[in-house]
Amino acid sequence: MIDLYPITPCAGLLPIEVGAMRLTEVDAGTITSLSPYKGRDDALSDALKAAHGMALPAPNRATGKDGNRAIWFGQRQALLLGPAPDAALSEHAALTDQSDAWAVIRLTGPGSADVLARLVPLDLRDGHFRAGHTARTDLMHMHASLTRISAQAWQIMVFRSFAQTLAHELKTAMQGVAARGGV
Repeated sequence: MIDLYPITPCAGLLPIEVGAMRLTEVDAGTITSLSPYKGRDDALSDALKAAHGMALPAPNRATGKDGNRAIWFGQRQALLLGPAPDAALSEHAALTDQSDAWAVIRLTGPGSADVLARLVPLDLRDGHFRAGHTARTDLMHMHASLTRISAQAWQIMVFRSFAQTLAHELKTAMQGVAARGGV
């Protein structure tokens, strides 16, 4: 019989360091899709606040903090990252476990916004895309979720099957930024 062992999406691919920039895999914990039932958005937000200490995020926003975060993920949909969802949430929304579906990485360091600017069609300047902002976007040819965690830290999510491509594209962009600016 073959023994199977679980591995993370980025096992053997990360970390990557180029200059002062660093790319690491994030253990996001449980990842749960929250899709509120019709007319239950406010009730879901209240239940999420009571159970996990954060509101349902507004469009293009994230709430919470590392290890306990909710990310807007599309029209009337959010992802809960970190804790297993409280059972009370199921009264107000359809819950779907997506823990094994996503590669979650963090890009940090000076120049990280410049790296992403090479890969996504978004305005990532500080005054426009601040900490707590999030977007579903194309990252090269991959569909991704991009969330700004702090001034120099970004969380990037792609489907698990794109982990190797994501690591390659980001490393190439990191090397380009570092070569131009000595970051």
